[in-house]
Amino acid sequence: MRVFLVEDDEITGKALKESLIKETGAEVLVYSTGKEFLNNLNLAPDIISLDYLLPDSTGAVLFKKVKKMFPDVPVIIVSGQQDISTAVELLRQGAYDYIVKDRNMHSRLINLVKKIAEHISLQHKVSELEQEVERKYLDYNPIKGNSQVMHQVFNLIEKGARTNITVSIYGETGTGKELVAKSIHYNSRRRKAKFVAINVSAIPSELVESELFGHEKGSFTGAMSKRIGKFEEATGGTLFLDEIGDMDLNMQTKLLRALQEEEVVRVGGNEVIKTDVRIIVATHKNLAEEVQKGTFRKDLYFRLLGLPIELPPLRERGDDVLLLAKFFVDEFCKKNGLDPISLSTKAQEKLLRYTYPGNVRELKAVIDLACVMAGTGTIRPDDITFTSTVSRDNFLQTERTLEEYNVEIVKHFMSRYHNNARLVADKLDIGKTTLYRMLKRSGENATE
Repeated sequence: MRVFLVEDDEITGKALKESLIKETGAEVLVYSTGKEFLNNLNLAPDIISLDYLLPDSTGAVLFKKVKKMFPDVPVIIVSGQQDISTAVELLRQGAYDYIVKDRNMHSRLINLVKKIAEHISLQHKVSELEQEVERKYLDYNPIKGNSQVMHQVFNLIEKGARTNITVSIYGETGTGKELVAKSIHYNSRRRKAKFVAINVSAIPSELVESELFGHEKGSFTGAMSKRIGKFEEATGGTLFLDEIGDMDLNMQTKLLRALQEEEVVRVGGNEVIKTDVRIIVATHKNLAEEVQKGTFRKDLYFRLLGLPIELPPLRERGDDVLLLAKFFVDEFCKKNGLDPISLSTKAQEKLLRYTYPGNVRELKAVIDLACVMAGTGTIRPDDITFTSTVSRDNFLQTERTLEEYNVEIVKHFMSRYHNNARLVADKLDIGKTTLYRMLKRSGENATE
């Protein structure tokens, strides 16, 4: 830290310099004239103590020049005059403090410099923390994957982070939709502001409006105080609306207006609040189909579509299963203070044979349990437990004809797509007649 001490009295200047060095450890440079002081401003002082009356200038003139060049550098005015109006005017113009030259001047100046030095040190620490956060989130990507389909996702994430375009993320439950949203936010220009997430399906429909827009005190039963909504909370940042497909039609209308007008009104209030948020939405539903069924507004669908990102299910990501499994093993060991654990070849084979209906979220749960069950430093097949559905090897364990296998596959897809025969026929790329024939043999029912 560098202190400029502008003092025309040689004895006072020397004494103050020695005390400041002793008390603060700062580098102290003493100047006795205004000209000498101005000629050395290129040395960039952190604190300036400025004598108000100098042989060749006045503190008022020098102060204006200094504040123009270094508006953020604190300047302490030291004067032999007890003119209150002068002190008030200098403080109004931005002087840090005004000290009168009396018997307490020495100690007051020392204490002020120490106080400012502590504040500067705190500012530096805050700045370092901000830079650390900046580095932490620069190229933030918690999503793991080397498969071709994931490289396509990463490419879209990068494109989404460059602008404020609305992003819609599609994918089955557990595929990592919120992680994608965070990756876009923390790689965008909004990364220093908040990332605010809300799961629409987890909130009763009658409370969604209050959650998004906020409410005034007494606006409804239980509204004991004013509350800001997620739109206000996310100002300058990103608002992530998860499971947007579960929002009811009435609330969809209100959301559409908020997005179009870029403003909200709290429930029970009249004040119009301007918003500045980047919107990212996610859903496990096919919104285009929901529009056709009349459960999702067409205009809102096109307002939210923006940049669509389709997340593949884990079963379509090949060896990403092992990459993720090893990552989760290392993460579990680190968090629980365990020695490193490896996956045996047989365990890896077992992991690759499973279909993961719960996707990445299920894989993590499976691996966490396997780490606990592993008796040695290696996870073996018996340590891995699947609880959701049948794995591929179990599917093949019973000998069937090709026709019987096909029927089992059709039954699986019918269950997955809520007995919608037309959709299943499209997914399996077969004719509806063929599908109905298989369903007749299996005793399944279908809807159009």
